[in-house]
Amino acid sequence: MGLFLIKGILIGLLFGVPAGAVGAMTAQRTLNYGVKAGLITGMGSSAADCLYACVGAFGFTLISDFLLKYQNNINLAGGCLILGMGIRMLIMKSSKAKDTPDSTNGIQMFVSSFAVGMTNPAAILTFLFAFSWFGIYGQTGLAEGIGLVCGVFIGTYIWWVTLSGAAAIFKKKSKKDYLPVMNRMFGLILILFGAVILVRDFLH
Repeated sequence: MGLFLIKGILIGLLFGVPAGAVGAMTAQRTLNYGVKAGLITGMGSSAADCLYACVGAFGFTLISDFLLKYQNNINLAGGCLILGMGIRMLIMKSSKAKDTPDSTNGIQMFVSSFAVGMTNPAAILTFLFAFSWFGIYGQTGLAEGIGLVCGVFIGTYIWWVTLSGAAAIFKKKSKKDYLPVMNRMFGLILILFGAVILVRDFLH
């Protein structure tokens, strides 16, 4: 189990670089609500990665076949979700920013980033490639599979901790009047990501 845990951490570090919509969400929320908000957002994405890693590690072909079969519809839903969050972020007023998120906002942050992470069924193929690259083929035992999935969570979450920490340092060194500009910038980034996903989905 220990070896698979280490392999999972390496897979998470190599394939869990915080790019894309969740990366923008994590940075924006850290700037507006603090490190805790960024960590909660990142945790939602890591949880989604863990579920996809489970599918690959334990060979749940029925689930993977279903997700890949309907990935265009799932991607469409994800694109709309990201687009909506981008528009909301774009028109967000700086006065709504708080130092720390309350419990309700924390749950919403986790669920929204988890939902965005889950709208990428192709992640299953990424993990299958990563597993084969590390010499992990076919179904693993229960203990090995759990170690592998836990390692993926740890590896990906290290990136979110790093990103949240970097955003918090930037927040400390910046002037407070930067928030409206940053919110609009991250909103535009999310709108761009959502539009790209929707256009790509329609073209397919």
